[in-house]
Amino acid sequence: MIKQTLTAVLASAALSACATPQPTFYTAARGPQAVGYSEYKIEPGRYRITFRGGPGAPPAQVGDYALLRAADLALAEGYDWFRVYDRRMEGAPSNGPRLSLGVGGASFGGHSAVGLGVSKGFDLGGGPQLAQTLEVIMGKGEPPRDPQVYVARDVRRTIGPRAS
Repeated sequence: MIKQTLTAVLASAALSACATPQPTFYTAARGPQAVGYSEYKIEPGRYRITFRGGPGAPPAQVGDYALLRAADLALAEGYDWFRVYDRRMEGAPSNGPRLSLGVGGASFGGHSAVGLGVSKGFDLGGGPQLAQTLEVIMGKGEPPRDPQVYVARDVRRTIGPRAS
């Protein structure tokens, strides 16, 4: 029984190493629920930008990549800065498979065995999938003093190297 319990515990530890977050890359999304960025142009200089991280991606990374996409759009269209007017982080639970292991005891006729039941579930999908959506308005010239205003070149310079 101890040998079975030890085997189950070692198998659980090995499987938990597999449940690490999947890498999230700064790239265009290939579909509505795919990892990456997408944007919708509301009007000239105004966008709704979404970055969807891979399962288990940290919220800070998902938020930074959404800001980076806003900066890249601003620079591509000749703007100097952008203001975030709306910011939403949404999360979806992992839809990945789950594995549970258990050890227990049983009684068969005149023979019985007593054991400790152990069970642990592992999410093999990597964790929740987060999406950051920003609505931004872009501007030229000197940026207004506002904590929600970002200088596009500064965002590109600070976040860009981490996204490579």
